[in-house]
This record gives sequence, C-alpha cells and structure tokens, in this order.
Amino acid sequence: MDLSIQFDKVLNEARDISSAEIRDEIVQSLHEKSKELCARTVTFSKTKEDVRTEKLDAVLTSPIFGFPIMLIMLGAVFYLTIAGANVPSSMLGEFFSWIEGYLTIFFQWMGAPEWLYGILVLGLFRGTTWVISVMLPPMAIFFPVFALLENFGYLPRVAFNMDRIFKQVGAHGKQSLTMAMGFGCNAAAMMSTRIIESPRERMLAILTNNFVPCNGRWGTLIILSSLFMAAGFTGGWASLVTTAVIVGIVLFGVIVTFFVSFVLSKTALKGVPTHYTLELPPYRKPKVWDTVVRASLTRSISVLMRAVKIAAPAAMLTWILANVFIGDTSILMYFVNFLDPFGKMLGMDGYILAAFLIGLPANEIVLPVLLMGYLSTGSLTEVDNLMDLKQIFLDHGWTWLTALNMMLFSLLHFPCGTTLINIYKETKSKKWTFMSFIIPTVIAIAVTFILAQAAFLFGWV
Repeated sequence: MDLSIQFDKVLNEARDISSAEIRDEIVQSLHEKSKELCARTVTFSKTKEDVRTEKLDAVLTSPIFGFPIMLIMLGAVFYLTIAGANVPSSMLGEFFSWIEGYLTIFFQWMGAPEWLYGILVLGLFRGTTWVISVMLPPMAIFFPVFALLENFGYLPRVAFNMDRIFKQVGAHGKQSLTMAMGFGCNAAAMMSTRIIESPRERMLAILTNNFVPCNGRWGTLIILSSLFMAAGFTGGWASLVTTAVIVGIVLFGVIVTFFVSFVLSKTALKGVPTHYTLELPPYRKPKVWDTVVRASLTRSISVLMRAVKIAAPAAMLTWILANVFIGDTSILMYFVNFLDPFGKMLGMDGYILAAFLIGLPANEIVLPVLLMGYLSTGSLTEVDNLMDLKQIFLDHGWTWLTALNMMLFSLLHFPCGTTLINIYKETKSKKWTFMSFIIPTVIAIAVTFILAQAAFLFGWV
C-alpha cells in the first residue's frame, strides 16, 4: 500500500480521536513502512550481543512483564537498603555516643557554662551525628546499587516503560529519568529536567518531582515504617514488611505524580505531549568497583556534607528555641501549642508540624528536630535501640495513624529550601516557585486530613 494512501486511511479513521493519537498513528505508519523497506533492501548479521539484548528487551520492556519486574527491582533495592543499613547505623550511633561521653568530661573539666554545653554538645553534636548515623548507611547502599542498575543499562528501559503512562497524562517520557534522579536528590533532579525540550512538559516535571522521596526523607520513612508498620515482626520478616510499606509509599507518590500531571496538563499547562524517541543502549557488564566507589564518594558523601551543614545550625536553633523561656513557657512550646490543633486534625501534632517547618532547609533534619522538641531540654536523647526510640513516640501519644500520616506528609509536603532555590534558578519565576511549594503542601494536608478523619470516624484508632 502506498504511504500516502496509508496517511489518508489513518486520517479518515481518526476523526473522533485526538491530534496526539493521530500523530502516533502516522509515526507508527512511517515506522512500519520503513521497517518493510529495510527488510527488503538491507541485510545484516546480528552479533551475540544483539541477540541477547533483543531477548532481554522482549522481557524487560514487555507490556506484561515490564512493570512487575520494575516493582521487583525497586523492592529489591529498598530491601537491601533497609536490611543492610541497620547494623552500621547502630554501630555509628554507639561510636558517636562514646565520643560524646568524652566531650562531656572535657566540658566539665573546662568548667564550661551549661548553656554552652547545651548548644555545642546537646544541640550541635547530637543533631549532626544523628543525621550521619541515620543517613550515611542507607545512602552508602542505595546510591551504589542504583548506579549499578544505571551502568547495566536498565534505567533507560524504565524510561521506555514509563513513557506510555506519561503520554497518557499529558507529560513527557523523559520525566521518568528526572524522577529517578529525584530518588537521590530533588534539588539535583530540578537541573536534570533540562533534558526535556518542551517548556510545558519541563514545567510539569519540575512541579511534580517532589512527590518522589529524596535521600533526606528515606531515614524518616524507613525508621517509622520499621517501628510502627512492621511491629510484631522479627528478623527478615520485619525487613520484608518494612520494604513492602516503603514500596507502597513510593508507588503512592508516583500515582500522585500522574494525577497532578494530568490535572495540570488539562488546566494551567494545557498542551499535547511531544514525541519521545529513545535509543536504548546495549546492556553492558557493570564496572562494579568503579561504580560503587564513584556513587559512594560523589553522591553519598556530598549529599551527607550538605545535610550536616544544614543540620548543624538547625540543631542549635532548636536547642535555643526549647531553652529560651518567655514566662514559664519556652519559645518552642509557644510555636508547638499554636500548631497543635491543626496538627491533631491531620492525625499528627504540633511538634511534628513544627519539625517540618524548622526542617525546611533540608528534609534530613526533620526527625532529629522532632526528637529534640519532644524532650523538655530541647536536646536529642541517647537511645540504645529502636525500641527506646519508639517508646519516646508512644509517650507522646503516637499510634499507627500518627506514624503513617507523618510518612505521607513527609512524602508529599513542600520541597526543601535547596530545591526551591533550584526551581527559581531554573524557571526564573516567583509564580512557579510558589506553585511548586503550595501544590504539594495542599495535597499533603488534604491526604492526611482525609485519612485522619476517616480513622476517627470509623474508630480505627
């Protein structure tokens, strides 16, 4: 059949479908005709690598098997991260506790005033060492494993699979790559959106990337999931349950990404998704040592240093707020009491909301700030194990709903300060920077409010 006749046939049959679908039909027709001509005129021999790549792609990019394999891969990465991080986190915690003992002796020997000891040791030292002991082990596992998948050539296949869904919601297939970058750092993901040529679709990627949990939120999600969602399980089963909950949280964030992209593409960012041509690279044997070292040094250490730089002043600020009194009430408690009624409506409390607001510079410090706020001295307590940590939460009225809603709020709430700065640099627009703050915040409030009110109504808590 002549190619022009095929075009006419496609156009005649496409009266009731969208222009995007017409375009796809035309592109498909061109592809089919080109494939037919190539088969008639060009002969070539396939190498063993070509055959292996085609066989793997038939499974990994299959409409049937592609998505289940993606979920299994995601779950495996999270399981390795969760199960492998517990022991080194505990060892680091014990090490820093040992150092703190000597610091305490040193300050006592110096005759240092109590306020100086509180700011430098109970605030600065405990706050920063908490971030290191909680964040470093998961990052040291997650980043190298994720880098190995990238080095193997699997991530482009993920983008290929996700392209189908992103086109349905009016976005661009390359957004899946920026989402993958967001698992490490949302601020870095903002800059990675430059790979999307369309300004409209790039803006969609910028406004929705925050719904992918970054490294700063992994600590909160993993700890709360293991303490409350995996309660009653031990050993490997506890890690499996924690992994399942984390995967569910991540999938919920992806669903919210699709929903917000769809709504924005029909309202403020109307338009037709552009065509996405992706050349899948061949599979290659990962360079394990180089990849692991590079991922650990360039990603884990650099992100950790950024977190420590932000955690240090935030920890001191929290200690000061909790130890400076107006009358018989600390400044922190005035802040907490003001937020508490609203926090209760969301299934949380004023301490949690205050921690998120103080933690605006970096998500890594939300949990340390919360623990500091829960103590009358405004300093982090020393905990020997996770059960001691759970008891602190239980003493402040926590239930499974409190933990789940804090996890959901952590997933959906406003971007960190660094990400907001990068959004403004990329968009040069105060309007879209504000929108990137307000959209996730409203969604976080709405989701936690609905879940909390449903739990109260049906007596689940």
